[in-house]
Amino acid sequence: MYIKSPLLGLTALMTVSVGRAAGAEREPAEYIKICDVLGSGYSYIPNTETCLRIGGYVRYDIGLGDVRSYDSARTSDVRTGEDQGTWRNSTRFTFKTWTGQQTELGALTTYTETHVNFGNSANSHDSPQNYDFNSGLALASAWVELGGLRVGKEGSAFDTFVSYAGDVLDSMLVPSAGFDTNVAQYHFDAGNGISTVISLEQGSGSAGTIDSYIPHVVAGLKYTQGWGSITG
Repeated sequence: MYIKSPLLGLTALMTVSVGRAAGAEREPAEYIKICDVLGSGYSYIPNTETCLRIGGYVRYDIGLGDVRSYDSARTSDVRTGEDQGTWRNSTRFTFKTWTGQQTELGALTTYTETHVNFGNSANSHDSPQNYDFNSGLALASAWVELGGLRVGKEGSAFDTFVSYAGDVLDSMLVPSAGFDTNVAQYHFDAGNGISTVISLEQGSGSAGTIDSYIPHVVAGLKYTQGWGSITG
């Protein structure tokens, strides 16, 4: 069962220090129009050239069945210590921010996504009875993009460029995520349905992190139309 409650229309005004070009004074109404170009939900930050959007969601997951097939969990019987199945529970609060402004080099945008999770794990190695616990903060994304060049923390382009597993019912049946990394990427959109990406990635974890100056390289080409898309 999957429940997701978006926090709709949540915007805020914040005061930050942003460099301003000399003589680039604009009326507030002009900035409001610029924010509208970025999409719905953006608000103009007074005395800056930046538009801000804040959002997020609360999600609850519950699963049963075989571990790694239906997102279930294992535990130990309190009396006998026998290994047995149990419910897999997870609650997540996600906080997101978007900013954008126009520069001489193109649009300067940022995106952050932070998760706070509470629940049990797939196996009972954390505790014999697999108790629920706070797993702390997790930084899912934090990047800056200027004119198609993106740097920061993001999922691997191997996942993000193909929209992960797409609209599947259970991502555990189609493993498609978990490749967190620092990236330096360039995105290009031709405007006719053709888009490309090339990504230099550091990887993460003991098995995926690079051990020299040579990064992981991911490249992709996509053709998108009203009927869907083809990615390679």
